[in-house]
Amino acid sequence: MGFAGDTFNTAWYLAQVSTAARVGYFTAVGDDDLSQDMLEFIRDSGIADTYVQRVPNKTVGLYRIHLREGERSFTYWRDTSAARELAANEDLLSAALDAADLIYFSGITLAILEEASRDTLLRTVAKARAKGKVIAFDPNLRRRLWRSADEMTSKITQAASLADLVLPSFEDEADWFGDSDPEATLDRYFELGASHVVVKDGNNPVTFRSDGNQTQVLVPPIGVPEDTTAAGDSFNAGVLNGLIEGRGIYKSILEGCALAGHVIQQSGALVDVG
Repeated sequence: MGFAGDTFNTAWYLAQVSTAARVGYFTAVGDDDLSQDMLEFIRDSGIADTYVQRVPNKTVGLYRIHLREGERSFTYWRDTSAARELAANEDLLSAALDAADLIYFSGITLAILEEASRDTLLRTVAKARAKGKVIAFDPNLRRRLWRSADEMTSKITQAASLADLVLPSFEDEADWFGDSDPEATLDRYFELGASHVVVKDGNNPVTFRSDGNQTQVLVPPIGVPEDTTAAGDSFNAGVLNGLIEGRGIYKSILEGCALAGHVIQQSGALVDVG
């Protein structure tokens, strides 16, 4: 058993590759031994746990990865997950976001929350953006984590409207929103107010639009992937790192491609990046 998860994977890879960012993680864990082990893993990974909450009588969420020819599917056990209460303390959430320059969250972050906590998170993110914080969002569409299709569509759309940078995956977007091509995905998120949209598309070129300028980045060829579990998460980390270190969107996407290409050649969500 190991510790991983979409936003945590991105935070972990960002902490490993960045020379400029101080990475922190905001979540809630339980008061059991497994939760303590996770906290220690976070700290040992060079990630600040300043705002991690401890919730009595809860534990961490569990999921199992099923691999078939390098592609993955998931089974989730989240009913007793303390992370479902990560937005219960609005004052602590506000303090955590106020302490950050860049805030990254995902559709899975939203999906695991109860309605009131979800609204608290979105309201607090909106306030943070109004204060000048940079907001990055990966829709990470997972229908089975949501109570209804309408709820997922509504909240993903609301979250994306708060983001400066949106990092969708075309396969998910085509499946859920019916996008015919990556340009359709770009159009939809740009219309919601994003300044930068980067559309991941497996081995196909990454399509992006930044401040109205659109182009594609070719994905460097690699061999047959060993494990694609953290492909998108590590890509996002590379992009964020490039932007944090001032390399611009094109070079940042290349960095994301290189990191993801390295990660999927190995087994596991979190792998050594050298």
